[in-house]
Amino acid sequence: MDRNLYKVLLIGLVWPEPDATAAGVRTMQILQLFIDLGYQVTFATTASRAPYSADLDELGVTAETISLNHQSFDSFIEALEPDIVVFDRYLTEEHFGWRVAKMIPESIRIIDTQDLHSLRNCRQIAVKEGTECTSAKWLSNEITKRELASIFRSDLSLIISEFEMSFLTEHTPLDASQLYYLPFLYKKIDDARRNTWPLFEERSNFIFIGNGKHAPNVDAIFWLKKTIWPLIRKAVPKAILHIYGAYLPQNILELNDTANGFHILGWISNADTVMQQARVNLVPLRFGAGTKGKQLLALNCGTPSITTEIGAEGLFMETDHFCVAGNPEDFAKKAIELYRDKSIWQKEQNAGVHVVNEKFKKEDKEQEFNSRILEINRNLSLHRTKNIVGSMLMHHSMASTKYLSRWIQLKNSMKAGINDPGTL
Repeated sequence: MDRNLYKVLLIGLVWPEPDATAAGVRTMQILQLFIDLGYQVTFATTASRAPYSADLDELGVTAETISLNHQSFDSFIEALEPDIVVFDRYLTEEHFGWRVAKMIPESIRIIDTQDLHSLRNCRQIAVKEGTECTSAKWLSNEITKRELASIFRSDLSLIISEFEMSFLTEHTPLDASQLYYLPFLYKKIDDARRNTWPLFEERSNFIFIGNGKHAPNVDAIFWLKKTIWPLIRKAVPKAILHIYGAYLPQNILELNDTANGFHILGWISNADTVMQQARVNLVPLRFGAGTKGKQLLALNCGTPSITTEIGAEGLFMETDHFCVAGNPEDFAKKAIELYRDKSIWQKEQNAGVHVVNEKFKKEDKEQEFNSRILEINRNLSLHRTKNIVGSMLMHHSMASTKYLSRWIQLKNSMKAGINDPGTL
């Protein structure tokens, strides 16, 4: 990377939707991080724009449409010649990693795991079966093998949660040099900002925000309706719960029960506003992974939460923290207490401010992240030599993935009437 203006290509599985998904917030933050560091940024995806897609032109990001299993991608990336290629999850690395390595081998390949999809999947299966997601079950999961292979093949993997950093180094042969802790990033919460937040007395009601395409959110809403909310409503008969989220499925919409204070309201454009108006944020996640965007939204709005151990991962390392509940009865009891007791509420709000300012402050990460990238670039050959597992996986993956992709290319070309396999 010896040019004056470094180039970054971020390949996304979908268009970022920061007003609808935490994954969209994450992608936008990474794009903004590179822009702030002075990089020239391009975003590329095979997906079409969605209802809540971000306007990347406003960021100064060039957006490109690419094709899966098509040689046009090779020409595209060779012409762009990015110094860094970021894959927004393991699936995009599987699709395009081998092509990037073939066409521009000296570019740094980074995967943003967003959260460990395999851990989330293992936990989902465990909830369904009524069992526990042990490390042994996680390691035997097919998605785990695929996700770890993508991490090994990459020069650097961005990990969003301290818990997942520890989990990976404890249960896999991954070296710490292959991982980089990059959490959600926010500006420091100062007194001027805090003074704009509504006071305890000015807030009312409970709130839940979650994208309906995300299985942990759907499960959480059903769990709220069936088990937790009746306990809260019994103790606080006039309590109201507002549930917001894009893409809520029909079976969730049908849970709307205004007579019992259970309001399904769908997507909201001003999530910050409704979060600040609420007194307590409910996050009853039974499975999931990563750091939860809904939790950080609440912290940045001064709204205390009650959640589970999984919901607290990456935020509060102590599982005995007041906001962490282990069962529905404890969850409801703490939610009621937090809703009624101003002193506890203020204490939790202060704790949230401390968490954001100590663990997620953007100013603390920008230059450190840039230094890590420049260090890898200066010693890229040595960095890759030390990653022998990644080298082996890249060798075999490039062969198997390449020929599968070529077979798909040939199949598609023949359908289109192109019979010359040499064009592939």
